Amino acid sequence: MQKIFRRFFLEYKEYIVVTLLLVISISLISQNENTQIKKVRTLAFGGFALVHSISSGIRDVFANKDEIEELKKLNAELMLKVNLLREYGLENRELKELLNFRDTTNYELVPGKIISKLVSKTHGNFIVNIGISDSVKTGMPIVNSDGLVGIITDASENFSVVRTLGNSVLNLAVTNQRSNVNGILSWNGNALIIKNIPSNFDNEIGDRIVTSEFSTILPPSIPVGVISEKETNIAGVLTNLVVQPFTDFTAMKNIFAVKFIESEQINELELNLLKK
Repeated sequence: MQKIFRRFFLEYKEYIVVTLLLVISISLISQNENTQIKKVRTLAFGGFALVHSISSGIRDVFANKDEIEELKKLNAELMLKVNLLREYGLENRELKELLNFRDTTNYELVPGKIISKLVSKTHGNFIVNIGISDSVKTGMPIVNSDGLVGIITDASENFSVVRTLGNSVLNLAVTNQRSNVNGILSWNGNALIIKNIPSNFDNEIGDRIVTSEFSTILPPSIPVGVISEKETNIAGVLTNLVVQPFTDFTAMKNIFAVKFIESEQINELELNLLKK
């Protein structure tokens, strides 16, 4: 053991001696009351404090930077979770409304979900996750809890294409629920319009528009929308009625297919007319 200490001392004696001298010097300086020594001591401790403060500040800056990054990451994760919960809340409300609607209708409904929205200015089409395997057929109307969405125009085994009210190719027989004035509803690229209704017919802003009993494709009295504007031509003879739909096509996610096809032959003929 003594040999080890002796070897260690011989190898590092210069450092040991310098360290001892520094310790002795600092001890003497701290105990000396000489004016000059006090000044040196003050400057020494002040310099040490300044260096320590700067180094601590630098460490805190980097530590705070890392902490800020962690907090930002945590905030982003919480934002995504809150947004997901909000989505679940909205979908839960929509599903409750659909269940209530299902309980109040006399028609057999097939629940489905929109998986794709192919929407342009003149052609609005949805793809839904129900098809032939779910007993869904071409010509069946699509609704949600607010009202009519569109009509199935193509059906595969597990998916279907829905031509929505926002498709200029689709023309539907509708009626004013209050006054029983009938007309044909179509999309003009900007709004739903019932064209060329005689101006003396009883139609008022706010009247509800529903599907007509003269249609064999659609069940009667499915809510479509309300009259929001009346546009009379220059001669004052005919009026176009602008209809604000009940359904919000941008927000909806869940739908029902209504199992309503009274006559396959009539349905096919009328569906071909609606496509023209």
